[in-house]
Amino acid sequence: MPTPESSATSPASSTIRVEVVHALPQGAWRRRLRLPAGSTAGDAVAQSGFLAAHPEQSPGRISLGIFGRRCHADQVLADQDRVEILRPLEIDPMERRRRRARPRRGRGPGATSGPSTSQ
Repeated sequence: MPTPESSATSPASSTIRVEVVHALPQGAWRRRLRLPAGSTAGDAVAQSGFLAAHPEQSPGRISLGIFGRRCHADQVLADQDRVEILRPLEIDPMERRRRRARPRRGRGPGATSGPSTSQ
């Protein structure tokens, strides 16, 4: 009968399956990988071929996440994790909200539809 220690070192548990994804305006770039247990998010990106496919990306400057939560490249992965390569923000989210909330001239509560015609 296998002991917990022996099952932890069996071939089935010595690898993990992960997916590396990067969302692009024209579609998603993705790779599925098998990595040794204990691999990190940075290892997954390196093994995925992302940097070769996207030479404009700087290895030290990419931001990573796992299932939508930011992480560091040294984050150890679990089986079935999805490593996300995040794009830089085009505009600060707070500034975007401010612009959206800024009242537009002639619109909103109390705005009139044109010059007053009452006499």
